[in-house]
Amino acid sequence: MLKKILTLISIVTIGSALLAQTSKPEVTQYTCVMHPEVVQDHPGKCPKCGMELVPVKKHKKHRTSNTEHPTPKSEVVNSPAHEPMHHHHEGHEQMMHEMKMQSSVNLADPMTREGSGTSWLPDSSPMYGRMFMLGQDMLMLHGAIFPRYTNVSTRRGDDRIDAPNWLMGMFSHPLGDSAQLGVRLMMSLDPLTEGGRGYPLLFQSGESWHDQPLHDRQHPHDLFDELSLSYSQKFTQDFSGFIYFGYPGEPALGPPTFMHRISAMDDPDAPLGHHWQDSSHVTFGVATAGLVWRTVKIEGSVFTGREPDEDRYDFDRPRFDSASGRISWNPTPDFALQFSHGYLKSPEATEPTVNRHRTTASIIYNKALGHDANWATTFVWGQNDDTHEGKTQSLLLESDFQHGRETFYTRLERVEKSGHELVLNSADLEKIFPIYAASFGYVHDFTHGDGIDVGLGAQFTIDHRPDELDRYYGNEIGYGFQVFLRIRPSRHAHGEMMETMK
Repeated sequence: MLKKILTLISIVTIGSALLAQTSKPEVTQYTCVMHPEVVQDHPGKCPKCGMELVPVKKHKKHRTSNTEHPTPKSEVVNSPAHEPMHHHHEGHEQMMHEMKMQSSVNLADPMTREGSGTSWLPDSSPMYGRMFMLGQDMLMLHGAIFPRYTNVSTRRGDDRIDAPNWLMGMFSHPLGDSAQLGVRLMMSLDPLTEGGRGYPLLFQSGESWHDQPLHDRQHPHDLFDELSLSYSQKFTQDFSGFIYFGYPGEPALGPPTFMHRISAMDDPDAPLGHHWQDSSHVTFGVATAGLVWRTVKIEGSVFTGREPDEDRYDFDRPRFDSASGRISWNPTPDFALQFSHGYLKSPEATEPTVNRHRTTASIIYNKALGHDANWATTFVWGQNDDTHEGKTQSLLLESDFQHGRETFYTRLERVEKSGHELVLNSADLEKIFPIYAASFGYVHDFTHGDGIDVGLGAQFTIDHRPDELDRYYGNEIGYGFQVFLRIRPSRHAHGEMMETMK
């Protein structure tokens, strides 16, 4: 009887040991590098941005000291420390990459949220650029150039060959686990490609040339559009803050400037309401401080109210005589909302006694429609309240639909412009004229997703003006037509990101 009992105990003991050594297969989970909150038990594409999901790395617990718990040789051979080195290298690269996908302005924000200056885009926005990992540091390069032919009608129109362009680099350096230093540089060769007067654009106004206000033309941007330094600090998981200095830079006023909005990125022209909404993106002297609680940000700036002078190659004198404040909210990954107000002292050199109060509000919506499809739409309202002139309003609605190699976009605007803005005769200087414009464009990419996207595009714009302006513009319909190449970095994808880590 005792023998049978011992035999039964032995069988149970051996069976338990075998069961303990036979581990259940682990279920592999997949996540998105850009949106780590997306987790599922099967491979596929991220429902927010369309990127390929990657396996979640399981971080094994560190073993205790071998002195405390000696490890048998059989376990040492199979321990994680003796796995092939390339497996550890790949895991380290994956971890490093996930850590680096954050804004250069505020390390608590995802990189996709980063717009111009300190403004926000929707978290689901695609990124067009090339990323380079330099040890712990990250460098992102992006930009665009539009070689084109433009023909604009009416007496105040023109036709020409030019190439609006810009190039930007964003660099971030971690300072421990909860702090980061960011540097950004943005440049444009507009002074060469656009000349001093800029490119023809009916009813556009703002800045000057040869001490005369520009009209029916978009001014060129300076050679240096941004040279900024930022420091951000994470106080808790949900609460962070940052400071930003730019010379030049962009204050907390208005939505992300037009060339940084996905809804406007394929349109070579600036909006007619640019100087009612987002024209302060090149400001020589900006200091901004902001606090972020999850998806809400409050920030304030002191900056130079004067717009850049006619010398596009120099650095203008910083004045820090103006101020602004902005509140931003991204209620979901697909939305970015902002409201801002600012006081600009003497923005125009040709009218040094005129000051301006600017108020803006905007809603940006972005929807990833698949692996290589996206729809972005922006609505902007902007108001200027100028000394002696009073309030004038601007409205903008623009949308961009991209599917593979094909892109369709549109922009609709209504802007109130004074006779003074349009440089009319003295009898009409004080009058306010509502201007309407509608643009429709299409781009087909010949190269797509291979590092550089080169697309051939065409755009048609039609304008409507009050009859009172016919004596300045003539009786013909106001329109603009252009054909262009759009050259920019390809959309930033997971495969490219992993290549940067190698």
